[in-house]
Amino acid sequence: MQDAAPGRTVFPADAIAARVAGIARAIEADFEGKDLVLVCVLKGSLYFFADLTRAIRIPIRLDFIAIGGFSPSEPASGAVRILKDLDIDIAGRHVLLVEDIVRTGLTTAYLVQTLGTRRPASVQVCSLLVNPSQLMINVPIAYQGFEVSTRRLIGYGMDIGEHGRNLPDISEVERPTAP
Repeated sequence: MQDAAPGRTVFPADAIAARVAGIARAIEADFEGKDLVLVCVLKGSLYFFADLTRAIRIPIRLDFIAIGGFSPSEPASGAVRILKDLDIDIAGRHVLLVEDIVRTGLTTAYLVQTLGTRRPASVQVCSLLVNPSQLMINVPIAYQGFEVSTRRLIGYGMDIGEHGRNLPDISEVERPTAP
């Protein structure tokens, strides 16, 4: 990670663990006796997803979805495509899309809409982090961990250039000063 390093810790591991446990209890209360599928949005949500699914004490099914841009050689256009699709048929089941962070809501809304075409009983979103000031579209965020600012974050699944995902805390990124 030559161009950025973790700075101030925003959410320490113990605060994250406590919030994950609280979210798990709320999910249990809302979905007791229902056919629930938790869908991890790869890769950033992986740590949150693993901890959350271990904390939930009702029967659940797990699946994964990965998204990306249309072409790695083209500049970012905002358009996304599914790189890895679900393996489970979600028709008639309740789906909880698990995100690491929702900023604009555009990608999350795309996923909610796409999954909604597959006739689930419901589609809701659980995001560890949400930035309400950047939301451009209303998404059904039923469960959220913490609100964040526009600062770039690293750790607990979030990365800079595929580095830093394994850090236990969530920290702001300090960008280097120009020489």
